[in-house]
Amino acid sequence: MNTSKLQAFATDARRQLMNAVQARLDAALVPNSDAQVDNPRAFDFLQREIGQAGGGVEGRRHVVERYAYRWFNRIIAFRYMDVHGFTGTPVVSPAGLTSTNGLPEVLAAAKRGEYDSRVFSLRVNDKAKERIEGLLSGSILADDPQGLAYGLLLQSECRFWNRNLPFMFESVGKEAGRVDELLMPADLLAEGSVLRNAVEAMTPEDCGVDDPSGNVEIIGWLYQYYISERKNEVMDGFKKNHKAGAHEIPAATQLFTPDWIVRYLVQNTVGRLWMQSHPDSQLYKNWDYYIQPSEDDSAGNEGILKIRTPKDLTVCDPACGSGHMLTYAFDLLYEIYEEEGYAPGDIPGLILEHNLYGMEIDERAASLAAFALTMKARSRSRRFFRKQVEPNIRRITPVAFTEGEVVELNDLYQVNLDSMVWNTYAKADVYGSLIQSPQELADLAESMPENEDSVSTLFDPLLRDRAEEVFAQTRYLARKYAAVVANPPYMGAKNMSSELKQFVQDRYEDGKADLFAAFIYRLLGMVPEHGQLGFMTPYVWMFISSYEQMRQHIIRQEHISSLIQLEYSGFEGATVPICTFTLEKGHSDRKSAFVRLSDFVGAKQQGPRALGIIDAHNNEQSDHSDMRKYFFEVNQHEFAQIPGSPIVYWLSEAIFKVFDRKIAKGAGGDALSDISDVAQGVTTGDNARFLRFWWECYKKLIQFDRVALAETSPQKWVPCDKGGDFRRWAGNNEYVVDWTGNGKKLFDFPGSTPRNREITFKNALACSKITSGQPSFRRRRHGFAYSDAAVALSDSTLLSELNCFLNSTTALTIMQALSPTLNFEVGQIRSLPCKFGISNNWRDREKELVSTSERDWDSFETSWDFQLFTLLDPNQGAEAGDLLEEAVSHLREYWDRVSEEQRQREIRNNEMVADAYGVRDDVPCDVPLERVSLKRNVAFAYPKDTPEVRNEKFAQDVVKELISYAVGCMFGRYSIDKPGLILTSQDETLDDFHAQIPNPSFEPDEDNVIPVTETDCFEDDIVTRFRRFLTVAFGKENLAANIAYIEQVLGKSIRKYFVNDFYNDHVKMYSSRPIYWQYSSQTNNKGAFKALVYLHRYTPKTTSTVLNYLRDYINKIADIADGLEHSDRAADQKEAAKLRKAILECKDYEDQTLYPLATRNMEMDLDDGVLVNYLRMGKALRAIPPIERKRKEVSTWTWPVHPLKEKDKEVSNGKE
Repeated sequence: MNTSKLQAFATDARRQLMNAVQARLDAALVPNSDAQVDNPRAFDFLQREIGQAGGGVEGRRHVVERYAYRWFNRIIAFRYMDVHGFTGTPVVSPAGLTSTNGLPEVLAAAKRGEYDSRVFSLRVNDKAKERIEGLLSGSILADDPQGLAYGLLLQSECRFWNRNLPFMFESVGKEAGRVDELLMPADLLAEGSVLRNAVEAMTPEDCGVDDPSGNVEIIGWLYQYYISERKNEVMDGFKKNHKAGAHEIPAATQLFTPDWIVRYLVQNTVGRLWMQSHPDSQLYKNWDYYIQPSEDDSAGNEGILKIRTPKDLTVCDPACGSGHMLTYAFDLLYEIYEEEGYAPGDIPGLILEHNLYGMEIDERAASLAAFALTMKARSRSRRFFRKQVEPNIRRITPVAFTEGEVVELNDLYQVNLDSMVWNTYAKADVYGSLIQSPQELADLAESMPENEDSVSTLFDPLLRDRAEEVFAQTRYLARKYAAVVANPPYMGAKNMSSELKQFVQDRYEDGKADLFAAFIYRLLGMVPEHGQLGFMTPYVWMFISSYEQMRQHIIRQEHISSLIQLEYSGFEGATVPICTFTLEKGHSDRKSAFVRLSDFVGAKQQGPRALGIIDAHNNEQSDHSDMRKYFFEVNQHEFAQIPGSPIVYWLSEAIFKVFDRKIAKGAGGDALSDISDVAQGVTTGDNARFLRFWWECYKKLIQFDRVALAETSPQKWVPCDKGGDFRRWAGNNEYVVDWTGNGKKLFDFPGSTPRNREITFKNALACSKITSGQPSFRRRRHGFAYSDAAVALSDSTLLSELNCFLNSTTALTIMQALSPTLNFEVGQIRSLPCKFGISNNWRDREKELVSTSERDWDSFETSWDFQLFTLLDPNQGAEAGDLLEEAVSHLREYWDRVSEEQRQREIRNNEMVADAYGVRDDVPCDVPLERVSLKRNVAFAYPKDTPEVRNEKFAQDVVKELISYAVGCMFGRYSIDKPGLILTSQDETLDDFHAQIPNPSFEPDEDNVIPVTETDCFEDDIVTRFRRFLTVAFGKENLAANIAYIEQVLGKSIRKYFVNDFYNDHVKMYSSRPIYWQYSSQTNNKGAFKALVYLHRYTPKTTSTVLNYLRDYINKIADIADGLEHSDRAADQKEAAKLRKAILECKDYEDQTLYPLATRNMEMDLDDGVLVNYLRMGKALRAIPPIERKRKEVSTWTWPVHPLKEKDKEVSNGKE
């Protein structure tokens, strides 16, 4: 089936029909229009309908939407029936059924004088035929006689088909039927019209012309695609905090069920019920998705719902949409009736009369469902239309009564029901099948004959009609069905209207998180004991805490017969991951069957893979025997022993036994919370105010060695764990938090949540508060505060053992059982069962793992414990006299060896922990090198690349680190002569540098300004200084070779790298909070003049120093331009013109930006942070997009020592 073509057709059809119906409506609403004069009853009904839908523009839009859809349904219905020959003379299709240019055969026949006698024998079509003949003969003049004639033919066909398909073609005896004709779209014969596009899109093959039972699935796809644009509108509204009411719910919750899931659900509910009572039946062999029970499912006829005859197999879909579940149920029931010996001609009518029931709040979908079932029946029986059997599809509609009408109704039916009972369905268009009919109303409906001729005629017939609507809906909603199958609506509570949210909360407290959960509870009440239910829903109910009560109810009181969990992206139409499952009402000791599709990515794999897995289970000789590992059989009561009762069916028996002991704190001594405090950190309420990267601040104001909360200190900042990326054992030390007043400033801040402050500064383990991916735990040796993005474990004598356990695959397996959605909260960590004690082996292992991780983290300059650049460190493979290329190679070899050693340690750790828990055979102990979380592990740093590319990227990154380190040495942040950081606080000068290093081998820049220009104008520009650094670090004799190697690795000259790329790499390395700032004559990367300064040596005179360099640069390139202009060479003339342009740019930069800023002698407080201070510099600096995007927000902050003020904006705009 070409669903792409169907989608294009349906979405275009909606637009066309909406426009066409809108035009008809506009014409009808013109004062004294033909519609008002010729058809006043229909016009009055139309006016009322607009008013009931809200009146005005909104009311008209609703009416247009409704009648456009009704005409869409009619057109696709006629096309489907044309293809299958049900219409006799094709109504919307040409004679050959496929030409998009030919006239509809019903019109072509009329032009030949041929008319369908069945259609025009109806009295209601008498005048239509005369008018058609007049238009086609020319005796009646009109602008478009052929189009008008076809319109009358189409209306006549609709009137005729009302007899057999009243749900699709409403009687013109009813006002809605008259409005259909009033708003019938014009120009249906035009090229590109809906009618002609239907012929092209709905091919005979896609309509199942070669299939004896047809292919009504096409109706479902068209329903989904037609409504898709409206669904998008509603979903966009949700993003703006709009809520779903009656008009939005059908579109918002519409989701077409894939055919393979329909088959699975019906075969394992309806089919299972039949097989339980008829174990000798061989029909199951035809059911590809039927999961054969491993045990005797008939159980001696005890504990099953006895189905004696096919008529007992009542099947209901209470949110039936276009009827996909029911149409397949029809096919399966047909096989059952046939096997039982019923006459083929009688079976379709028996199924529609006795077996299939559907409910739906969307009128259009209900019509399509009834049509699809009727087409199924007609395909099986040529004489079906003579039987006049209508499908049991009930649209659940709102019916409300006034207090006076309630009094009349009680008199009419001799009862005493209160107003609330009679108004059970007042909001039925919102609540739908969730409504539970009061017992007294159900009793009354049951006692009333379906034909009310015996009821007094003294009362208002319209009131009686509405009462009958109540009774009819009650009969559907109050009865029990042998099987209920549904793809219930999905809608989280946040998107529900207030009335729907309250309704669900009042009646389905444990299912209030989402409509689908409320439906599960509701539908459990629609089947008898041991009845079967089938669902397709989001799979979040299996795991997350919002549905814990529902899980416990199902585990304790119902039975999960089977469940298929789709891969996360396994269903294209859903925005959430999906599962499909069957339940048996009531308790059962049978095992539950589970199919896991998580390893098979994409929607196209789900059906075929599920089929293979089920076949592998059912058939010992299956060709898919290798798929048996994805099939699981579990006693569902095992889930109850795991905290939260998640449906973790894939766990081995050994893993389930891990949870055997009590694991509530204080109960059995096995919970992690019994041996360690586990707590989430402080919510600051304003991270921008309180948190900094450590390199932004005065380092001497950071206290790194604090051990107790009770300490007092003059230092302002302390290290803060803010979680971070996946990294085990140690590292992710990047942030500091404002601890002014021993934390009082933070704790007193109105927006903060100073929870668990007692964990601060303790020896601890920490991890990120994970919402996806794997957790990783890191050792914290005192000194840390914790933000709300981190979880800390402290106050334990077993921290080393806990670190080994928590970073093991055993712990990961257990955590995935506790939270399969990988949302690890404090509660899950506290609940982890701990089965270990003090172990010297574990402690030795942890010490090695942590030490290696610390060494890796500290080898980067963004660590506050950075000591020596890695290529100069003899402990990391450096050898005296190395060429740079050799040094890089030695470094890579060193870290390749260290990474493999760390991998082996992690493997051994996994094995030790698995042995302690007795699960060595049940958890993977191997560790892929790509998951050894060392930044210098090339497999971890570049996991998707080949080994060759990994080595290339490693070399490139190390060379960039070398350049960054060299720049740091140029500014005095580092020195080749002394490990660690040298100048890191704003009040420090070169005198402080020389106090530590009296005779440096590489002298820092004196004025803290290093020009970075494309034209070599300065004796001490950045390239000259870098060459000098290489000479000192690696020897003068190696300089040329090292320069050549660097340029080969970078793929460009060193000057081009500094001019075009260095600053981008620096900003990236320092997470958009750079410590070297680039003055630039353009805010983009194309400035002719650039100069770097070191933030920690900034003074109010720094900009004036840069200004002097700028003026010197202007003079120098002016002299160069003068010389070039005297040359006759075209290249020199071109270069001179480029320099003249640069001069103009630089002068403009001087006048408009740099000079005004320099005259301000702007002071800066590093504690305000890079974000604030960088923005204060206006257009003097290269723009950093992540910083610039914050300008508007930062301008509102009043807390910085030097806030971003209006005059800062003026400087950025060239004013002063």
